Amino acid sequence: MTEKKDLHHHVENDPAFKGLAVNAGIEQPNVVNDDSIKRFLNKKRRLLPAEEYVKGILEGNITLLSKAVTLVESSKREHQQIAQEIIKECLPYSGKSIRVGITGVPGVGKSTFIEAMGSYITSRGGKLAVLAIDPSSERSKGSILGDKTRMEELSGDKNAYIRPSPSAGSLGGVARKTRETIILCEAAGFDHIFIETVGVGQSETAVHSMTDFFLLLMLAGAGDELQGIKRGIMEMADLIAINKADGNNLEKAEIAKVQYRNAIHLFPSKDSEWAPQVLTCSAFNKIGIEAIWEQVEKYKKLTLDSGYFHQLRNSQATYWMHETIEEQLRRNFYDHPEIKEKLKVLENYVRNDAMSSFVAAGELLEMYSKLK
Repeated sequence: MTEKKDLHHHVENDPAFKGLAVNAGIEQPNVVNDDSIKRFLNKKRRLLPAEEYVKGILEGNITLLSKAVTLVESSKREHQQIAQEIIKECLPYSGKSIRVGITGVPGVGKSTFIEAMGSYITSRGGKLAVLAIDPSSERSKGSILGDKTRMEELSGDKNAYIRPSPSAGSLGGVARKTRETIILCEAAGFDHIFIETVGVGQSETAVHSMTDFFLLLMLAGAGDELQGIKRGIMEMADLIAINKADGNNLEKAEIAKVQYRNAIHLFPSKDSEWAPQVLTCSAFNKIGIEAIWEQVEKYKKLTLDSGYFHQLRNSQATYWMHETIEEQLRRNFYDHPEIKEKLKVLENYVRNDAMSSFVAAGELLEMYSKLK
């Protein structure tokens, strides 16, 4: 009769394996509770009335703020209706912050810089919200989600709020949601808003269109300092900070500073009448952080005194009105069932050279105008 095999039998305990012994483990319970999973899947998230979210936000309740931001980011019509009510009620309490856009080449140390600058701000009694614009994160998996785990000091600061960006979507859609999140964060009492972009690309224009001050982080000693970055981004910058200016890299950073100063002098003067500065810093060692923030405060004072600060905010609000109209029209067009059906037919025509792209587009738009 064959001996029943022990469930915890280890082949390593066979006499053939001399000098080796493995203790038997204990019977493990089933870690999956079917009933709990069913209850979790069937449980519908309870939505609060808009006034409860607003009340919580104005009281500085971070939990309700986060839930409201989730509604803003949601594509569900029900969520969007509540989100817009919340934004409408919070709007009169917003606008009392300094909004700073932060971008830089990959590996420049944005996370370390934001944590160093953020800690400096909160140590002076300020409240900071860090947001991000990252429409490509679904593809690249890169976003402030990773940065949040690296900002250990700032993540544990009661006066700081770090919010990951929406995980996917068009640049316009993600940017609009970020701008609406700014309103909620300001209503919650955050008087400093950092908008981070992931890398250098199209999203810089979106960030520039919703911030008061645009900060460009650069590296020294990484090849030709004036290559690998678009001139347009440098023209947008109100300050260029050369990070990692420490140790053996200090001399290279000083050389890069001179190169950038010479470069920005070739650009047209800004409407704000602000002369962009180039500074060096070491975010890791928290050197030069205070000097950079002094420039932000000088810029704010200059533009407030001249009236440009509010003029810029007003033009940005108008810009986002038009952007929202375009986005909504696009969504309504592509979501219309008759357009969806006709679109498939005309796409085949275009693909097979039976119709030009422009004629097909014109036919679809004409059809849509009659449907409306």
